[in-house]
Amino acid sequence: MGKELLNWEDGNWIGQTLEVPNGVCAVPGNDIDGFPKDLPYTDEVKAATDHLYAQVSDFIPAFEWPAYAPLVHAINILKKQKNAVVLAHNYMTPDIFALVGDYVGDSLGLAIEATKTDADMIIQGGVHFMAETSKILCPDKRVFIPSMRAGCSLASSITGADVRLIKQRYPGIPIVTYVNTSADVKAESDICCTSSNAVAIVEHIAAQHGVDKVIMLPDEFLAKNVARQTGIEIIAWHGRCEVHARFSAEDVRDMRAANPGVVVLAHPECPPEVVAESDFTGSTKAMSDYVGDHSPAKVILLTECSMSDNVAMANPGVDFVRPCNLCPHMKRITLENLYECLRDETNEVLVPEPMRAQAYDAVMRMIEVSFPKEKGYFDPDSPIKDIQVI
Repeated sequence: MGKELLNWEDGNWIGQTLEVPNGVCAVPGNDIDGFPKDLPYTDEVKAATDHLYAQVSDFIPAFEWPAYAPLVHAINILKKQKNAVVLAHNYMTPDIFALVGDYVGDSLGLAIEATKTDADMIIQGGVHFMAETSKILCPDKRVFIPSMRAGCSLASSITGADVRLIKQRYPGIPIVTYVNTSADVKAESDICCTSSNAVAIVEHIAAQHGVDKVIMLPDEFLAKNVARQTGIEIIAWHGRCEVHARFSAEDVRDMRAANPGVVVLAHPECPPEVVAESDFTGSTKAMSDYVGDHSPAKVILLTECSMSDNVAMANPGVDFVRPCNLCPHMKRITLENLYECLRDETNEVLVPEPMRAQAYDAVMRMIEVSFPKEKGYFDPDSPIKDIQVI
């Protein structure tokens, strides 16, 4: 897939959301030709990268470092030559997150940071909807993604056409859309939200419209967890994150039994029964902040497992138990295809202007809402509610 690929056809994204071939996650050099022949591990590369290895030594064996170092070195050189930045999501592997990422964090945080940079090019270390969000907020910048196959089960669960039908069926009820959606879905929404501000956004839009009912798309479990924290009635869509949906309450009880005293942190995309078994539930940033602020002796993060690796780098004194649910789509982004994307300027992400402008309005309405930090946390003891799922 190269520069000729169009992202949209008749208003629909034509990228793919596919499983990793043979169930094996891509690693640097796993293509048919192996590592690029123009990137040897020279004395120059060694001198330029040796100081970086300490950051990832717990995750990359020393004997593998000579395979990673040339790619890290080449990417960092190309970024300077092309005035490019890499946005590295919390779910990226530590080599990308720590060694080539210029901005790291959750999806919206990365997009907001992108608006502040004077770079000409943005390389998205994440999945397709994140690259779209960067393009929505930064229309004058060129945005690229190393793999067009880096999709998302949530983003693929709903389309803009679905939202238009929902609005016909439920006229007058505001629609809150999670940022984990494609641009056409955002464009059909009243306002967007993230996992860190979902409760506040639901209450804000309900008050603004003078209603006590809100439609929340597309994550069923996030909607159910939000419903537990507010008096606003929530109507949900049936989308689920394939990573977080795998966790069960029994998993949490088993992990506690195997690790006495462990602190369990859950993402609100997990089922409500899992949240009820946790000690703390919040966004990826909230979980990371919790570990940094509280320094628990032993902790479990119920989310994508690279997140634990990246939080562990910043908190070496904390013992991390790692239940490893990998996101196959995030793992399509590797150092190698990131290098090739930057080198060849392939896989540029394009959003039709009318769609981009409408989606921009929905995202900006969210950004403009201020709310107390505690609104971003989910009380595990709040009662589970039955809500309508369409």
